[in-house]
Amino acid sequence: MHKHLQKVREFHQRFGIEQPAYPETAHLSDMDIVMRQALLMDCGSETFKAITAGDLAKILAGLVDLAYNALAAIACRGDDVSATTVKWRQDGSVLSVMRVLADKINNCSSGESIHYSALYNLCEQLARGFVNADFDRAFNTVHAHLMGSNIPSTNAGRDYGQRIAKETLPPAPDLSDALYE
Repeated sequence: MHKHLQKVREFHQRFGIEQPAYPETAHLSDMDIVMRQALLMDCGSETFKAITAGDLAKILAGLVDLAYNALAAIACRGDDVSATTVKWRQDGSVLSVMRVLADKINNCSSGESIHYSALYNLCEQLARGFVNADFDRAFNTVHAHLMGSNIPSTNAGRDYGQRIAKETLPPAPDLSDALYE
């Protein structure tokens, strides 16, 4: 099992978020896909705002949050991260970054693990190539912050309003230490 996916599964277990036992694969319901898409779009919006402001630490936090949410969807399916090729133009243009992120987020509306994996892999690559940061260190910092937070572990069942509130990640800690520059 992928090391970051294992951390997300630990988070789910700690806070009572339902997931099948690995490697029992389950399909996401239509409403689960919509909920996951809403969470990804919120993280995408925060990432785009950080890009607009030019704040590298917040861009990194947005990429890690996107990756964490993509892995959460994979964990809720009982799958593992798939190896995918990620292509983006390293032309120095923020528009190319925005386009590729928006496309990968949009593709996740399929509810398939391959698309969530592609988004995760893109976030990891952008953290290294666009932000010039240590993605693994940033991911581990966010995970430790989440595991130490006081998220109520109530059973939300099929109430998607409660589930969205429960699965929305709190603001990431300062990730400046994970930046190489």
